[in-house]
Formats: sequence, C-alpha cells, structure tokens
Amino acid sequence: MTDHSKYPRKISPRAQSAMEYLTTYGWAILVIAVVVGVLANLGVFNPATFASRNPPGSCTVVRPNGPMTDTQLSLQGVCGGIPEYVANFMGNGAGAVYSSNTYAYVNINSMAGTNVIYTVTMWVNPATTDNNNMPLFGFQGYQAFELFRCGLNVQACELGLHRCTSGDTWSGAPLPIMTLGTWYFIAVTVAPPDYHFQVNNYGDNVTNTYGVNNNAEVVIGTQTAQCDGSVFQGYLSDVQLYNASLSANGLDALYAEGIGGAPIDLSSLVAWWPLNGDVNDYSGDGYNANSVGVIYSQSWTQGYSFP
Repeated sequence: MTDHSKYPRKISPRAQSAMEYLTTYGWAILVIAVVVGVLANLGVFNPATFASRNPPGSCTVVRPNGPMTDTQLSLQGVCGGIPEYVANFMGNGAGAVYSSNTYAYVNINSMAGTNVIYTVTMWVNPATTDNNNMPLFGFQGYQAFELFRCGLNVQACELGLHRCTSGDTWSGAPLPIMTLGTWYFIAVTVAPPDYHFQVNNYGDNVTNTYGVNNNAEVVIGTQTAQCDGSVFQGYLSDVQLYNASLSANGLDALYAEGIGGAPIDLSSLVAWWPLNGDVNDYSGDGYNANSVGVIYSQSWTQGYSFP
C-alpha cells in the first residue's frame, strides 16, 4: 500500500493563481462594493439627482381677467420637470401658534363655509417617527378644525382627516404604508359625506357624515389653536388647492406629472404653492403666504422616484 503522506498533494497552478488574486484584490473589491452601496444610498444613481431643475417662479397661471376669474386661463413659462427647491419643515416649536416651522395662508375666502367641496394635493416626505399625528394641511377655525394628517406609528404613515369637535375620518387598508425618507404624492378630495384619500396612484373612498366647518384661514405644516399641538417634520412640495372634487383620473394624471407637476384644472384652482424657494401663490389669485423658519433645500432628491 502506498503511503500518500510521503507524497503531498500538488496545488493546481490555476487555483494558486486564483487564491493570490483574491488575496491581492479582495479587499479592494470589498471597498468598491461598500462605496457603491453608500453612493446608491445617497441617491447618486438616482436620475432625479442630475436632472435639470426649474427655478422658482418658472411656471405660473395667467388670469387675464384678474384674480378669482376662470376664463381664458393658461399656463406660462417652463412647466413640468422637477423643482430646484423644496420646503424643509424642521419640526421645531411644537404647540406654538405660528411656530418656527409654520406656514400661514390667509383669506382663502372662496373655500370658507360648511360642507364645502374641495381637493388638496401635495408631495410629502416625512422625516421622523412621531406617535402624535403630524399635520399636513388644514382649514383653521375656532373649535371647528379640519386637518389632513400623516399619522406616524413607528415607521408607518397613514392619511386621514382630524377634527377637534367631531369624529375623525381615516383612510383604509388599500393605501400603501408610507415609510420615512421617501417621497409620496398625497391627495384628498372632499364632497361631503364622501372623501377620497390617495397616496401615489392608490386611492381609498371613505364616507363620514360629520360636516366640514371651516373659515378662511389655511395652514400648512402645523396647527394654530385648540388641537393637539403637533407639527409636521419633513419635506413638502407642490401644494395645490381646488374648489372642486377632482376625479380619480385627474389625480392619477397629477401623480404621473411628478413632483414638479402643474395644476390640471385651472378653472377650479384656488391656490398653488410650489414651495420652490418661496411661499408665493402661482395660481394667479394672489394668495402669497407668510412663512417663519422654513428652510428651502436643494438636496431633496433622495427617496424620490419618477412615477
């Protein structure tokens, strides 16, 4: 019998070469993989990062017959694409009236009243978890407060309508769970008692017999009296307000336009705040806003994907 211990097994030249290659370049390959992962996480490979951006005021609604008229309307300028800036709400000053992250929009007279019909759309990127409901948009009235909310629970966000003095209305299961650091198109249409909540191109219809009672003051990103003291934390962009209940097809069309989309129903448009570097109303109705402590960010594309 042959004693193989006296004859050590020879290593294949190819295997030896492969081992030497891995030993020499393995760490380099690992470092490259880590760098690529970090760059991807930072959005370097996101097409939106390098897409051309529209500066503030690049697109506006022209109303030749004056504010609040609905004839001969048109869009003027460079419309569509993506904005140069978005509004960054830092979430400071919770519970304070016109706190450090507050927008205050006033005198939206055409929207005042009870059981009004309207639509609100916007792009939202929630930035932090908070067990309190985080306000996105609301009509402010004394003890008659209506507010659309991103109600965060751990890292999930659902869409709803909160009232101080009567029952809430919340979206149901068909809507996707919203996670932190991701951009979403949000829309709410109201034609009491029917409500339509939408996230991206997923919609949910809800019925609630509680009335809608509001006055002419509009707030975005906070609330100013009587309710909870919460503030929104994250990014907001392209807020549009209509005095009509837009159809599901219309909302899908707005979503398909992306974060820089222009209004689609100019005749029912009340106000349009792109939040692209300023708080001006580009609907032609003149509802320019006041803002306190809001930062305009150019580094907003992480978490955004073209529809």
